[in-house]
Amino acid sequence: MCIRINIYVLVSALAVSTIVCSYTSGADVDDKAFSYDDYAAVLKTYVDNMGMVNYKQLKAHREKLDAFAQAISELDTKTYEKWSKEDKVAFWINAYNGLTLKVIIDNYPIKPSFFKSIYYPKNSIRQIPGVWDKKKFKVMGKDMTLGHIEHVILRKQFDEPGIHVALVCAALGCPTLRDEPYLGNRLEEQFDNQTRSFLANPKKFMIDRKAGQVNLSPIFKWFGHDFTNKYGLAKKLPGLSKNETAVINFLSRHLDKNDRDYLMKGNFRIRYSKYDWSLNEQLIQVKMLK
Repeated sequence: MCIRINIYVLVSALAVSTIVCSYTSGADVDDKAFSYDDYAAVLKTYVDNMGMVNYKQLKAHREKLDAFAQAISELDTKTYEKWSKEDKVAFWINAYNGLTLKVIIDNYPIKPSFFKSIYYPKNSIRQIPGVWDKKKFKVMGKDMTLGHIEHVILRKQFDEPGIHVALVCAALGCPTLRDEPYLGNRLEEQFDNQTRSFLANPKKFMIDRKAGQVNLSPIFKWFGHDFTNKYGLAKKLPGLSKNETAVINFLSRHLDKNDRDYLMKGNFRIRYSKYDWSLNEQLIQVKMLK
């Protein structure tokens, strides 16, 4: 079984490398282009349609992911500065998600600590010491952490709360990891698709009309403030805070009319679910390979 799966993954990887379309940022002008082809091949090969990752096989065949990490480390800042805002946002999302894949396989299988296992699953990214604030990666020649990419660059430099349905920290509580890179010229479409997918998961969003309650992912509690500039309303929805009003306004745009009308009336409680820090791993394949 193990040999069959390895052959299948190898064949799949070769097939993807030949059929994957060219994923480029700012590709309309040659000196502005940056290729995501290696990263696209990784996603197509090792991420399934549920956003789950085959980390075991990715670690065994990591060449294209390492090539992508090398490419973002060598990107010229002068080239980057010529890009549109959308191209830049897409780049940083891809960098964050790609480097998160890298830090997982660098530490795979994850070794849990006794103390952290009291609070987090044994296979969680939270078991990796300093994963967001200590481990450094080179991007455009500069050392930076995943936390820096998320909080200093994406959240502070760009007024785009859509990133919170796109950034994937290798946990089941995260948004789904797409099987394609983000691209500036498709960013709004991809954000919309991501949000609809996120809201379709009852563990992350559910309206309970009978109880007068809306269950939300804690992502919208942690980063609620990020939605206020773009989606805040002049008047708060009844029973909700300023941040909650902005989040509900954002979410409503991606729901059907009945749900949208219910949410925009307010007068319901918001309950935040518990975040699932379990690794977003293809468990069936892991069991087959054991």
